[in-house]
Amino acid sequence: MALHGQLLILTGASGAGKTTIADRVEARAENRLHVFRFDTIGVPSPEGMNAQYGSGEGWQRAMTDQWIKRIQALLLEGMPVLLEGQMKIAFINEALAQHSVENAECWLVDCSDDERARRLIGERNQPELATSHMMGWARYLRREAADH
Repeated sequence: MALHGQLLILTGASGAGKTTIADRVEARAENRLHVFRFDTIGVPSPEGMNAQYGSGEGWQRAMTDQWIKRIQALLLEGMPVLLEGQMKIAFINEALAQHSVENAECWLVDCSDDERARRLIGERNQPELATSHMMGWARYLRREAADH
């Protein structure tokens, strides 16, 4: 089943600029597309993710699938959609295939680690996110994007 609406997915690590891009697109779209932010579903603690989904990765996979399933109905109506969030590209591709969404593109939004740290510490006042773990996540997404 081919869907009529287009889906653009922005993924990337914290501080890359996904939300800024989504906000600007939404402001200019004048209600001609739906914009969704992955984290609006609520992000449980790591303990909660582990308890319910076995791991943070299991939670991310399940939530990516839920988002694509939810968006599918809008695409069937011909409405373009933008989804932004931190998702593995493999999970995005799985969900797109599972829900027969063919008219979709996934873009990695990225920046240097120095720029990411500057944004997280300064602009966003979230120094707890400017960690080696976040920089490793950004490297993982870069490699995954290059492979796809």
